Amino acid sequence: MPGAEQSTSATPSPHAPPGTARVLVASNRGPVAFASGPDGELVLRRGAGGLVSGLSQAAADAPAEARPMVWVCAALCDPDRRAARAAPGGRLDLAGYDTGGAAVRMLDVDRTVFDRAYNAVANRVLWFVQHLLYAPASQPVFGPTFRRDWAAYETFNAMFAEALADEAAPGASVIVQDYHLTLVPGQLRRLRPDLRIAHFSHTPWAPAGYFRMLPDDVGEQILRGMLGADRIGFLTDAWADAFEECARGLPGVRVGPRELVVAAPAAPAAGPTPEPRMVRIGVHPLGVDAGELRGRAAAADVAARVAELEKLVEGRRLIVRVDRTELSKNIVRGLSAYRELLRSRPQWRGKVVHLVCAYPSRHDLPEYREYTASIQRLAAEIDDEFAEDRWRPLRLELSDDYPRSIAALCLAEVLVVNPIRDGMNLVAKEGPVLSRRDAVLVLSREAGACAELGGAALVVNPFDIQATAQALHDALVMAPADRRRRAGELAAAAGRLPPRTWFTDQLAALAADR
Repeated sequence: MPGAEQSTSATPSPHAPPGTARVLVASNRGPVAFASGPDGELVLRRGAGGLVSGLSQAAADAPAEARPMVWVCAALCDPDRRAARAAPGGRLDLAGYDTGGAAVRMLDVDRTVFDRAYNAVANRVLWFVQHLLYAPASQPVFGPTFRRDWAAYETFNAMFAEALADEAAPGASVIVQDYHLTLVPGQLRRLRPDLRIAHFSHTPWAPAGYFRMLPDDVGEQILRGMLGADRIGFLTDAWADAFEECARGLPGVRVGPRELVVAAPAAPAAGPTPEPRMVRIGVHPLGVDAGELRGRAAAADVAARVAELEKLVEGRRLIVRVDRTELSKNIVRGLSAYRELLRSRPQWRGKVVHLVCAYPSRHDLPEYREYTASIQRLAAEIDDEFAEDRWRPLRLELSDDYPRSIAALCLAEVLVVNPIRDGMNLVAKEGPVLSRRDAVLVLSREAGACAELGGAALVVNPFDIQATAQALHDALVMAPADRRRRAGELAAAAGRLPPRTWFTDQLAALAADR
């Protein structure tokens, strides 16, 4: 759509008065979303996803000094766009909507711009790079189409920067979330140098050699965009180390332990020499709210799902996984490991059931549709090979059913979390908190959660099918006392840093860096 990138945002006047928000959050997905009702009316619903639920919880608990708090997000669908257009300046709270603990400004992003920025760049390029999903012999290929998509990504980020600049009070704190918005800190600093800016990555960070697959200018834009922040956050030391290594080769950037010195742009000939900026790196692991999770597990809808699953399993041992049908989650190799368990350890046939709760993910991308199909094919093969009259070895549930997933985690005796790569993986933490049966966690060494949970989990190489099958067997035969000890350690670690603590720790660190 020619010219779409230019038509979606308006540059604010440099003399516009500052806003009133003392704390601002920016993320692609917001705390609320909209659907069309039976008569075409807008129906409000809560936003989906772990990031949104965690930030919503933190926003609701924000201290008085953090208010007013504004959350800037994108309109993801046509009903969202209708709501954003009808609200004063996109402010849903000013239109009378219940937006939870924060005021919400939803950006009316043109559909073409959003698709190019979100699907073509964020999800098909940046996600693939950070999770090491490319097969370099054939992918990626960066040609004219990518450059068109990258222009949309720049525009998308600029819309966020402009909205944040509008809403922020003098000296406000801004926390920008994730790979969708890597350019925002640098853009925002140019608009509002008075602000304290942080960027937090919820994904892994690619090793420098892999990151260099990006076009040189694009990779530098991403790094310098993030270096516009005063503080850059990651979930683990490994991801922080990888970012520092990528930044090490940038001209004008000096990298030290958990801090980078960034040379200021050159001053006019007659002006004073500008001071370099210090950018600090923070590591902030994200945990779960154990009390809230257990309270949700006590609800009637979860109790009903627990009863259904107990009837389904009929007293057999239960292996569970709860995942999105996302390439990095490694579901196919996990199913292959379960098949190997049944082939190599025939004593488990008829005595174990594997329940896979798989949430559909990104089905507008062909790679994800094919991956979901491959999961279904392998599940059917396992059933064909092993099923008996009174026993189905595998139950694959391809739907978004949160109460069922909670019930499955409550009843699991073994929990499989084997991603190829993951920034953290909250299922690895939710499972131990909810477990009623001292579930043994079989955990990929490539999940960020392994840094905290690895000592009490059975840690596996996610590419090794036989080793994962062996870990499933070891989990099933583990002595009860060992199970209890490990389960207690896992649950304690999982609840140590709930979302509100994770968020307020970052705010405090940003303030302390002044």
